[in-house]
Amino acid sequence: MRSVLNVLNFVLGGFFTTFAWLLATCISIILVFTLPLTRSCWEITRLSLFPYGNEAIHVDELHPDGKNSLRNASGTLLNVFWFIFFGWWLCLSHICSGIAQCLTIIGIPVGIANFKIAAIALWPVGRRVVSVEEARAAREANARKRYQ
Repeated sequence: MRSVLNVLNFVLGGFFTTFAWLLATCISIILVFTLPLTRSCWEITRLSLFPYGNEAIHVDELHPDGKNSLRNASGTLLNVFWFIFFGWWLCLSHICSGIAQCLTIIGIPVGIANFKIAAIALWPVGRRVVSVEEARAAREANARKRYQ
């Protein structure tokens, strides 16, 4: 089912948003001061291409033992730069694509996936794209540690 929805996403406009993420990745490589954003660009490019079966999860949820306040502060600063240079237009591309997809009944699930990615597009630094199963396992492990 995930494969069918991923193909449907690509056919109904996912190629547009994936191309936008690839463009942002290339720009972040070319501009030297945005080089730290390249990893986040590439991670969300993969999510834009295959939104079903993958999920963006924060690094602190994947590796709770590696929390660092300095790293979180630098991630926040990078997210501000991200929003100024890339975030707002990538978010708009996902919103426009999601609205267009929701105009058809068959495109509604794909449009909803684009709206979820639009929220991630605003502040992606510090997120990793993992399988849904891996994200669920990380969240369950964190919940067990927190409540024991």
